[in-house]
Amino acid sequence: MIVDQTETAAPASVGQTAATLRSRGALHRIFSFPVVLGALLVVLTVFTIRGRFNDPDMWWHLKTGEIIWNTHHIPAVDLFSFTANGQPWTAQEWLSELTIYGAYHFGGYSGLMLWLFVLASLTIIAGYALCWLYSGNPKVAFLGGAGIWLFSTVGLAIRPQMIGYLLLICELLVLHLGRTRNVRWFFALPPLFALWINCHSSFAFGLLVLAITLGCSFLKLRVGLLVSKRWERRTRNLLAVSFALSLAALFLNPIGPKLLLFPLEVTLKEPLITNIISEWRPADFSEVRGWALLGAAGLVLLVPLLRRSELALRDFALIALAFGLAVQHQKMLFIFGILAMPTLSRLLATAWDGYQPERDSVLVSASMMALAAIFIVLTFPSTRYLNEQVNKHNPVKALEFIERSGASGRMLNEYAYGGYLIWAAPKGKVFIDGRCDLYDHAGVLAEYIKWATLQEDPRVLLDKYRISLCLLPKNARIARVIPLLPGWKSIYSDDTAVVFARTTATKPVPARTGVPPKRM
Repeated sequence: MIVDQTETAAPASVGQTAATLRSRGALHRIFSFPVVLGALLVVLTVFTIRGRFNDPDMWWHLKTGEIIWNTHHIPAVDLFSFTANGQPWTAQEWLSELTIYGAYHFGGYSGLMLWLFVLASLTIIAGYALCWLYSGNPKVAFLGGAGIWLFSTVGLAIRPQMIGYLLLICELLVLHLGRTRNVRWFFALPPLFALWINCHSSFAFGLLVLAITLGCSFLKLRVGLLVSKRWERRTRNLLAVSFALSLAALFLNPIGPKLLLFPLEVTLKEPLITNIISEWRPADFSEVRGWALLGAAGLVLLVPLLRRSELALRDFALIALAFGLAVQHQKMLFIFGILAMPTLSRLLATAWDGYQPERDSVLVSASMMALAAIFIVLTFPSTRYLNEQVNKHNPVKALEFIERSGASGRMLNEYAYGGYLIWAAPKGKVFIDGRCDLYDHAGVLAEYIKWATLQEDPRVLLDKYRISLCLLPKNARIARVIPLLPGWKSIYSDDTAVVFARTTATKPVPARTGVPPKRM
């Protein structure tokens, strides 16, 4: 006997549980076992992010948000570097960056941490809710939410991607509710994409999810346990209309059509990006998330075989796509968790006894939620702890030395330091920072990679850009080579960074790079 567990099916107890919940009072619905499970996921999330105030890209996002906040204008050219200064560049995540700076403007470092806390918690809770809708079993959904949390740890940071991933879950919620509850839910998709494209480039993946869902809605086939059921005409037609409106909504942005092409440009530049950014490298199967990736993908295939249950073609296609991306790029583990855990929750819905609302105790639930709230308040990082993280992961003391000593001239900085320098030393110009698309277009990224990995004589780049100072991590390979070069010496060093200065005159700078600005 084949058990139907495709996207439209749900365990028999789901309707009974939902009816019981609706019949209960508000107090019992709020202080209930499923809500307690959600609170536990929030506790887990807060504990995870409290030490994550160290993402190097946060700083240039913050600075860009400040510019937009103060000028009411989105930058169209590079303002932060001397290597690509004045070249076309657009803050394609401008709306997210505006919210990031707004959090800082009103709350400082604590405001930024609160921004991350709210978005990370909403993402995990929304994922838990999605798993619950798919499975009808809050216990299994809790495990699904924990799975989303595990994969999300690869990307929980104060960056625009947090909004993008939350919107991806919202899209999946809308698609599920439109399919199983009311087709009018589909009309939430166009405004969602209008918001999404202004926040993060993951809108392109969301559009692909929508296209695959629409395509499968017209298919009727069965290949073993892999099934696609054709949707009702009205349902699929309304989804098609929503898809067309969502495409049109992408043009509701202040930048124009080139914002739609940005994800494609990043994909074409993938080889260079992979060389320098660790999150774009293949998944590491020697650590927990790598094993979890294989385990979750294996269960999606194995459970239907063992339980003789159907697997929807649409779910299989999305999970296979996400798995392929996650194997190639670590950062895609986040997306894999969002797509795989709801389907896995549905497949395992009857593997654990379902939730029985009548057994809830308001007092017990309220007590556990109170303890969770206390833990969250006590665990939320203090300003002192946030400052310690900034000092630990950024060249704070080295920058103070440069300012104090009066050292000037063009400075070649470590890739990961560029964002902090943009924020902490805005009067100067950086050599490079996390905006890899800009520096790839300018040809600087390839030059920097060759220099940092010692693929050519370091003096070539130093002389070409008339570099007077180098600010590098103390343990960098190139940092062991610079003091061996004629005319270079170390003038500062601490546990984090080292500063090198040129002791001889530099060669004339090529005309295209302009006049070197004075640092500090």
